[in-house]
Amino acid sequence: MSWKNWVLLVVLALVWGATFPFGKIALGEIPPFVLAFLRVLLAALVLHAVLRIYGLAFPRDRSTLGAFLLMGLLNNAIPFSLILWGQTGISASLASILNATTPIFTVLVASLAFRQEVLRAHRVAGIAVGFAGVALLLLPGLEAGALAGLAGEPAWAQFLCLGAALSYAFAAAFARRFRGVPVMVAATGQLTGSSLLLLPLALWQASASPGGWSPAMAGPAAWASVVALGTACTAFAYLIYFRLLSEGGATNASLVTLLIPVSATLISALLLGEALSGLQLAGMGVLLAGLVLLDGRVLAVFGSSRRPAGSDPR
Repeated sequence: MSWKNWVLLVVLALVWGATFPFGKIALGEIPPFVLAFLRVLLAALVLHAVLRIYGLAFPRDRSTLGAFLLMGLLNNAIPFSLILWGQTGISASLASILNATTPIFTVLVASLAFRQEVLRAHRVAGIAVGFAGVALLLLPGLEAGALAGLAGEPAWAQFLCLGAALSYAFAAAFARRFRGVPVMVAATGQLTGSSLLLLPLALWQASASPGGWSPAMAGPAAWASVVALGTACTAFAYLIYFRLLSEGGATNASLVTLLIPVSATLISALLLGEALSGLQLAGMGVLLAGLVLLDGRVLAVFGSSRRPAGSDPR
């Protein structure tokens, strides 16, 4: 990649890493499903404006609109809701680390459920090491009473974040349906679909909250976080990601997965004063090592350095 692509990659990691602390701040005054709805609605409005600026038409046929709804469900509505719900019980840093399991679930879904990829040895090793890291993260939360939410970093909240990663994996498999559709149009479509899907859930949670919830109950910091989530962390992040995707390729763009937990942990420490325990740091390190194995490029470089000159790389 060019140096500009590397800059985009770092900026994207910082923006997506900030999603978790901003969500944690807003959750103090806004219910999780309401917050998820506000995030996707604001992002959808911004991207619709971008489509108009670039003169891109928004599809209106039933087949494509139905696909947008399903993609919005898998890639936005379910994971955004589960992560925010999980963050009511765990730290922003831990939520970001658990979200980094997305590539592991993606490989499993693509290879085992849809037969879209071949499960090679280095990927099996990466999956095994990655889940070992997850086990370290879950270990403190599985102590007595944690499943009932009686201990810090409860297991139920961590499993919600893992469920979000699994939903992202199914979304990645379904995304092949959008080949030939401009990526900006696909992003706008899924965010529009997820806004429609989350609206009734957000209205229900607002009315079901003790005493009812209204926008007046959220202060300036919470609303600033909502704006940041919708514009910077979603709409703007998609613009960066699609440019990186087109210029650096999908494989290079996937490197952002390794950087998000690190950036989220640093930002959470600055904004929220969070600190990971030694066991959580170890779990993050093992998980990131699993992602490196899963990616395979480090192994490929190491293998090529050991081959004699002129040997067949196959």
